[in-house]
Amino acid sequence: MSTQSATKPLSVKSASELLRMEGVRKTFPGVVALDGVDFDLRRGEVHVLLGENGAGKSTLIKMLSGAHRPDGGRILVDGSPVRIHGAQDAERLGIATIYQEFNLVPDLSVAENIFLGRQPRRLGLIDRKTMNARAAELLARVGVDVSPTDRVRELGIARLQMVEIAKALSLDARVLIMDEPTAVLTTEEVDKLFRIVRALRADGVGIVFITHHLEEIAALGDRVTVLRDGRSVTQVPAATEQDELVRLMVGRSIEQQYPRERTAPAAGTAAAVPLLKVEGLTRRGSFQDISFEVRAGEVVGLAGLVGAGRTEVVRAVFGADPYDSGTVRVLGKRLPGRDVNAAMDAGIGLVPEDRKGQGLVLDASVHENLGLVTLRRATRAGLVDRAGQRRAAARISEQLAVRMAGLDQRVRTLSGGNQQKVVIGKWLLADSKVLILDEPTRGIDVGAKVEIYQLINELTASGHAVLMISSDLPEVLGMSDRVLVMAQGRIAGELGAQEATQDAVMALAVKDIKGVTEDVKEMEGSRGH
Repeated sequence: MSTQSATKPLSVKSASELLRMEGVRKTFPGVVALDGVDFDLRRGEVHVLLGENGAGKSTLIKMLSGAHRPDGGRILVDGSPVRIHGAQDAERLGIATIYQEFNLVPDLSVAENIFLGRQPRRLGLIDRKTMNARAAELLARVGVDVSPTDRVRELGIARLQMVEIAKALSLDARVLIMDEPTAVLTTEEVDKLFRIVRALRADGVGIVFITHHLEEIAALGDRVTVLRDGRSVTQVPAATEQDELVRLMVGRSIEQQYPRERTAPAAGTAAAVPLLKVEGLTRRGSFQDISFEVRAGEVVGLAGLVGAGRTEVVRAVFGADPYDSGTVRVLGKRLPGRDVNAAMDAGIGLVPEDRKGQGLVLDASVHENLGLVTLRRATRAGLVDRAGQRRAAARISEQLAVRMAGLDQRVRTLSGGNQQKVVIGKWLLADSKVLILDEPTRGIDVGAKVEIYQLINELTASGHAVLMISSDLPEVLGMSDRVLVMAQGRIAGELGAQEATQDAVMALAVKDIKGVTEDVKEMEGSRGH
């Protein structure tokens, strides 16, 4: 990803105000989400909205999209006060939002999702030929190799993101809100997205851009508004130094971005006996001959390009997906395949890549989610020790500093960082000896990231082991004691902390491993791509 600043002086025309929020306030039961926030957007600019999880960013953009109504203050478009009571009002005003959580219908085609509710018609019937042709033009514009007739459920996360962008472009929006649009994209896909954003800016579109990747701010932004605790604390140029942005965002300086405290025991000592040992794990068409071990007190990073098979491997280790051959052992005991309960009983925990779809029950409360893993052991003669579960949930939520109105608050209403803490917290309550973290800090602000890194240090210091997948290469390098690099469904190599550099990891990640090409082609063919 390029980090060269794209900030440009605004012309008189592009500097004219498009949208303004004045003294906007929003409260939920027990929580003041926004407290007198001011924000403005000009034509032809990228205005970055920066803040910790829970600072109020999501509430602000949901007001502009019509999902929430303000309790106080006002919103102006083109200088005139407006009321945005729903998605149709927002669309009529030329406001389109790309949410961090995809808003797509899995069983419909790509074209049907792009034009949902706005399908072109001919003689009263949906004109599919025209719809597919228009969708193809939009997909080509965002540079994604997807057919308009593909079913959305068949697409990977990165392609889903690009479909969301194509959908927003179909609205000819004057205001485009992008909530963490790069969180699931590769470097090449991010570059494509940035080219699209710059073209839209040149056309006079005002863009509200939310990101936790601070290097993207100078690369793409013009101005930055910082939110903290529901208030707009300042507005600064996008070229502001990253350390200063962090200080403004979290209210303190963060001295060390990756505060790894390495406590892994030396090889050959009694403490170095593997907690987790995987040998020859294979699933045809997905991964082959995967062998590694994770010892008490260490963090093992699992790196590789998107599609290398990292998530597939850890899901198989956890028993969520099947495998054809190989073994998984915890403290020497072999686990049966595809048996999540056996994996959990042995002490394996999995924080999945998709925390909302696979890690949480969104409409359940904080304490109910925290107690999901320990529910079986807290049940005697069919009765659940609810008081004990609640006490444990209170203890762990306090330990993790979960920002919430109370234990009965629905997890759906928490910020992304606090949702992630709940997912991790349920495994801490279960005292998981081996914690698998799949993209543990995706969509989380820098302050919450450091809190999670400190938690990893505490886990390893107490003799637990962590296996961490991350597409954020600096995170892998900064927090791992060893790095395993996957390519084409196999482990291409292992690097110690001292030898693991970005160049060394990438050299292994693009390594051409013989003997798996046919498997990979077969896998892609079976998925219809």
